[in-house]
Amino acid sequence: MAFHGLSTALTLYDSGTLTLSQAASRAGIDESEFLEQLERHGIDVDESERSTRRRVDATPARAD
Repeated sequence: MAFHGLSTALTLYDSGTLTLSQAASRAGIDESEFLEQLERHGIDVDESERSTRRRVDATPARAD
């Protein structure tokens, strides 16, 4: 992961310009890793996005 891309994504997320999903994509990492990076950098996560992420993580994968 390139630091500049991550830094830019963190800044854009923090300013409300990008959603969690958009910022993670811009940083080139998955949303779970982006959440970890937000926490490491002391950036508050919008609770509605965190709740949405939990629901997505809890949904079982289907093979049909």
